[in-house]
Amino acid sequence: MTKNNRIIYGLILILGIAAPFLFPGFKLQISFMWLLVVLALTWDVQGGQMGYNSFGNILFFGIGMYVCAGVQIGMFFPLAEWTASGGEETFVHTPTQYFQGFFIGLILSGIVPGIVAALIGYGVLGLRGQYFAICTLGLGIAAGEIAGGIELIGAGQGMTSPPWPKNIGSLELRSQFFYYLCFALMAATFLFLKYAYQTRFGLVLNAIRDNEDKAEAMGIHTMRYKITGWIVSACFLGVAGGLMGNMVGYIEPVEIAFAGATFGVFMVLMAILGGKGTLWGPVIGAIAFHIFKEGFWTFFLGWQYVALGALIVIIVVFFPEGIMGWLRERYPDKFGETVDESDIKAQVELK
Repeated sequence: MTKNNRIIYGLILILGIAAPFLFPGFKLQISFMWLLVVLALTWDVQGGQMGYNSFGNILFFGIGMYVCAGVQIGMFFPLAEWTASGGEETFVHTPTQYFQGFFIGLILSGIVPGIVAALIGYGVLGLRGQYFAICTLGLGIAAGEIAGGIELIGAGQGMTSPPWPKNIGSLELRSQFFYYLCFALMAATFLFLKYAYQTRFGLVLNAIRDNEDKAEAMGIHTMRYKITGWIVSACFLGVAGGLMGNMVGYIEPVEIAFAGATFGVFMVLMAILGGKGTLWGPVIGAIAFHIFKEGFWTFFLGWQYVALGALIVIIVVFFPEGIMGWLRERYPDKFGETVDESDIKAQVELK
């Protein structure tokens, strides 16, 4: 790692830790921003690095949301009775129950979506191009409809997630707790993918994107790497969903958990805006998109989706390669790709 990179990472770490104190009125919005960064980074594993444009990654986000809340409730109370009675008004978690259920649920919210990705991977990732995109879109839509028909998890009316225990602190403490968890998840996702992209795994994903048939002809088991990439995305997305469900406090199948029309589209736009196929592109795109979105909802309420549509047109027309692509074209000496020892070693291993 170069000196400049260490300085950048250090500044981001300091800013991330200090943000709740520097911007106390925007703590919730910044927490959501870190989760959006996770959504953009994980989508870019398929859409950018591997060249498989997925519209169904929201599937893992929603599964993680339901798994986390379901475990939190089911460990201590009958889940069916919770959803039927409104939950939080009838059953009350002690602080010990709340945190035990939350952290176990959060772990499982990463594991279960990963298992689902592995199980459906061979069937879905055998498709290419528009067929893969349409299939994944159908998965997200179908998941929302299926969840809306399961009475155990509230069906179409949704379910509440366990509320913050009243006897362990104020809502201010709750917001700080979830803020740092969101920031930690974003940092873990970024660092893991940064490491993974410098290994054979990253090179194979790029080889699949450039020419999958040639990669297979070279003896590379492309399906194995495609499924592994999807599992990685599913695990991080599931944890993000678990956090989102607890932060919102209410889980509805179509508009919140499997919200393909919002979060499912947002993760694609954020990666493209920043520059898909790059490490920093999804991060920059998610932050810029979140700022734009909050501004639209503040100043163009009622016209916010028109403004978002205009943003999409601007991205396609003026930033087809994203912000990172534009910066590399204008300032290649500062933002151009560099080759270090780890890249050379990975290329040698691939050959």
